[in-house]
Amino acid sequence: MKPRHKRFALIGGGIAVLGVATWLVLSAFQENLVFFFSPSDVAAEKAPKERTFRIGGLVEEGSVKRDGVMVHFVVTDTAHKMPVVYQGILPDLFKEGKGVVAQGKLGGDGVFRASEVLAKHDENYMPPEAAHALEQAHKAGKTMSGDDTYGGKTK
Repeated sequence: MKPRHKRFALIGGGIAVLGVATWLVLSAFQENLVFFFSPSDVAAEKAPKERTFRIGGLVEEGSVKRDGVMVHFVVTDTAHKMPVVYQGILPDLFKEGKGVVAQGKLGGDGVFRASEVLAKHDENYMPPEAAHALEQAHKAGKTMSGDDTYGGKTK
């Protein structure tokens, strides 16, 4: 084999190895990518089926039911509600009426099965995605009803 052919074979082999490595990295990235959706997005069927995603909003008052380490609660963005089931120990800051983000999958029965639950950090903090979802739901509700109040306070 001539030196010229050897160089072309090495360059071609290097390009093939680089292509396979790029494909592996991109496929691993795609599998670990987790998107955020609000209960309104899930109700509009924008959330993926059979894939892990995050849902966020407020824990609805009076919705938390505990059965040992199994916890049932409802996440709302004030426009729509999403039932959530989580098995495990909840964060200390998890409370009704407070912000929450849960990661998991949506079951065929419409119940979100969380594998991880994140609670708000302090009194003034809400995850940006959850705050945005609540704001969007409020705007949608305001345009539908013409109501300028939110929680009894005028904006």
